[in-house]
Amino acid sequence: MNPAWLLLLLPLAAAGGYFAANGFSQFRPAQFRQSPNKDLPSAYFRGLNFLLNEQPDKAVEVLLEMMEVDSQTIETHIAIGNLFRRRGEVDRATRIHQGIIARPKLERRQRALAMKELGQDYFKAGLLDRAESLFIELAEEPRQAGEAYRHLLSIYEQEREWDKCVSMGRRVAEQDGEEAPPELAQYLCEMAETHLAEGRYPLARQCIDESLTVNPQCVRATIQLGRLEALMSNHEAAIETFKRVEQQDPRYVGEVVDLLAASYASLNDPQGFEQYLTAVLESFRDNRVMLALVDTIENTRGHIDAEAFLVGWLRRYPSIYGLHRLIQLRINAADDPLKRDLALLDGMIGGIINRDPAYECQRCGFAGRRLHWHCPGCKGWDTFLPLTALHAIEPEALGGRPAVI
Repeated sequence: MNPAWLLLLLPLAAAGGYFAANGFSQFRPAQFRQSPNKDLPSAYFRGLNFLLNEQPDKAVEVLLEMMEVDSQTIETHIAIGNLFRRRGEVDRATRIHQGIIARPKLERRQRALAMKELGQDYFKAGLLDRAESLFIELAEEPRQAGEAYRHLLSIYEQEREWDKCVSMGRRVAEQDGEEAPPELAQYLCEMAETHLAEGRYPLARQCIDESLTVNPQCVRATIQLGRLEALMSNHEAAIETFKRVEQQDPRYVGEVVDLLAASYASLNDPQGFEQYLTAVLESFRDNRVMLALVDTIENTRGHIDAEAFLVGWLRRYPSIYGLHRLIQLRINAADDPLKRDLALLDGMIGGIINRDPAYECQRCGFAGRRLHWHCPGCKGWDTFLPLTALHAIEPEALGGRPAVI
């Protein structure tokens, strides 16, 4: 490791210590003047020697010896610790902040400041239990409570303790005098997902209803509510619920196409499903909706009508997804030599589609094959969009509303 950056800190620290001890003594009464610290230059050069020999740990020890923690130097110590943490050297940051807390005669404010930084050291090191204990204690300080709550919220998110996230999210909002943060709806959805998976439907509905109260436009909660209705065989209610997604955010309609298909099939109403998909495509064009309509036409009217619809669609809105589906339709009716060629094309184009990401985070650009409501990259909530919803065409044809390919 190149420790040259720390060379700038030692002279500053040395100068600060020197003037603190001697440089301003002329302004003090004689009885309060201290004798010059003759050991300071030797300590300074010892620190330089450790740095030049790439022994930064020992250099830090010298630096701390040169500077006594008091009301004038605690900010400097904390700044040095923060610098280590930002560089990823969490062990050194922890040592510095622990050293500050261990010193006697610290003011209450200074101790709280050091505890906050040490808690962040523990969090970055993955020592979440220790970080949690510090921030819980820090939350008892009125001036630090808001920030302590936010740090605790980050810890509970990482530990996936969603009930604690809900409680802490409300405390943060109360502390800041604001409405409940939008993340609160997602925390409730996480709880609902667990209840759905374990068959606790009344508790799932309670969490979903509360999520939609916090954020009426929460697409995820609406999808969960539709799934819950379907699981309870209330397919008419499920269909009406899934249809709300189009009003909330039409870019997510493709996420409920298969769920709608299952509920319409349970009601033995393929025509109703076809009519709905056709209506959606008239106002908002999405490849997943288009492909679902092709499948429905093929199942109800045969592959010739499905192919005719698809060819007409591709002439207006060409896409690799539509081409891939057209090849699959034509394989069934092709002769053996042509069928082999079409099968080859089918595999090649399918491979391209399957390699490409299907979703992308609008905040950090993280991309993947499945939808994440909590971005693995930037940890943002509700930032993923289907890539088919990112490329708009002919918005003027829809009165300014974007269409997608």
